[in-house]
Amino acid sequence: MLGVDHFGLDRNDRRILEILIEKFKGGPVGLSTLSAATGEEIDTITDVYEPFLIRQGLLNRTPKGREVTDRAREHLGQAGTGQGTI
Repeated sequence: MLGVDHFGLDRNDRRILEILIEKFKGGPVGLSTLSAATGEEIDTITDVYEPFLIRQGLLNRTPKGREVTDRAREHLGQAGTGQGTI
């Protein structure tokens, strides 16, 4: 009903991961670029979305930028090799 899946992801969480995969091949992507691509404020990404996605093993924060994990690709049905693994 609220669009939350079994990983606890809502529409916005999935949208961030999908943008990372589709537009940036999974990353790495700088925070300001991710903010511009998603239309979300930098603070919202770092304070709201990012901590949850990292805890779920779906996103990695690296010195070069944000990267989706293989787990995120599998969850979203995106085949291919990702940068991060768990």
